[in-house]
Amino acid sequence: MAISKDDILAAVGEMSVMDLNDLVKAFEEKFGVSAAAMSSGPAAGPAAVVEEQTEFNLILSDFGANKVGVIKAVREITGLGLKEAKDLVDGAPKTVKEAITKADAEAGKAKLEAAGAKAEIK
Repeated sequence: MAISKDDILAAVGEMSVMDLNDLVKAFEEKFGVSAAAMSSGPAAGPAAVVEEQTEFNLILSDFGANKVGVIKAVREITGLGLKEAKDLVDGAPKTVKEAITKADAEAGKAKLEAAGAKAEIK
């Protein structure tokens, strides 16, 4: 029995952003295609409107020398328990929060860096 389009859409709808990114890369590799938008006509020219990014991911790159302070900062930013925050810090580089506003991402990055970690916003 074949999988219907609705089943595929339902499964994709339940995936995280990171899982969707991996899925797109797998499609590109398997079928030798690119997920880059293709269009024709005047809208494809340099005058095309570029949407401003509204959602950002806060990523812990490295926890540095003050691991305990970074764990406390991660707990404060995410609301995770001690074990979950420790696991996240131990697994660096790791995404701390996904799909947050730029202000929240910058505030979180500042907290992590104040604790001695290296963080980035994507």
